[in-house]
Amino acid sequence: MRALVFDETLKLVEDVPLPLPAADEVLIRTRRAGICNTDLELVRGMYDFRGIPGHEFCGEVVQGPDSWRGRRVTGEINISCGDCRLCRLGIPSQCLARHTLGIHDYPGAFADYFRLPLRNLHVVPDGVSDDAAVFTEPLAAALQVTEAVHIQPGSPVLVIGAGKLGLLIVQVLKLVGADVSVLVRHEKQACMLQRRGISALCIEDAEPQTFPVVVEVSGAASGLEAALRLVRSRGTIVLKSTYHGTPQVDMTQVAVREIAIRGSRCGPFAPALKLLEQGLVDVSFLIEGRYPLGEGLRAIERAANPGTLKILFDFAQLDTDLAAAGT
Repeated sequence: MRALVFDETLKLVEDVPLPLPAADEVLIRTRRAGICNTDLELVRGMYDFRGIPGHEFCGEVVQGPDSWRGRRVTGEINISCGDCRLCRLGIPSQCLARHTLGIHDYPGAFADYFRLPLRNLHVVPDGVSDDAAVFTEPLAAALQVTEAVHIQPGSPVLVIGAGKLGLLIVQVLKLVGADVSVLVRHEKQACMLQRRGISALCIEDAEPQTFPVVVEVSGAASGLEAALRLVRSRGTIVLKSTYHGTPQVDMTQVAVREIAIRGSRCGPFAPALKLLEQGLVDVSFLIEGRYPLGEGLRAIERAANPGTLKILFDFAQLDTDLAAAGT
């Protein structure tokens, strides 16, 4: 099978062996996969990553229990042990021995086929397209913001970062009635937000210590600095960014101004799929391009251009690997 493989450099490999699912896993044929900022950071050296990236996907089960074969699925990215103290507390996303699809010691979805535990799967409803299903994982992460902090209807919330995840978070916050503003760096972002009735702020126009809740999703150290400057005293920063490197910030502000910082990572898949099925979150405007896997290097290059939204891999061409393997 084909796969994008990173080992100091990213390359398309045509003869990667088919994955061999364990007893509790299924084999999935990839239909769509999305490139996110984490993927871009991995191929820039974050976590000393080696392997096949990709964790946003829609696929079809081709090997596993009969009741799952042929079903369109998406899946949660944390592969937990089920036995550590955090798993026993019901927090498998923080498993002390976890692997992570396409990120940590578990081959990802930028390949014709990949494996995933059955317990991680979610069936994609008939009314949700392959394209939309790719957004399940980031939309679930966006929903986790409302788990991190309670937001009253009408409450001002600032989102720092108008990228792919930031624009999903904006839609989730609007659904709960928040008065959302977005800090932007580019005129293109401001125009897109204004067309959708969302306030866009430049850093020069943002009044310090104003917002009771700030969601930092820029992925840049400057975004965290801005969050500390713009959150009001005794306010909350919800931190969605991961950083390549160690940001330098003034932590004295956190203590003196009594600011709460809440980390926020993965979120609930079932509500995310329900929002997509009901059409309450629009992902169509986030798709900026699509590529076959064979043009994977060009796709990654385009996704890395500043201001680019979602780039998808489209696996429309069926592969004959399974037939040749007698599966």
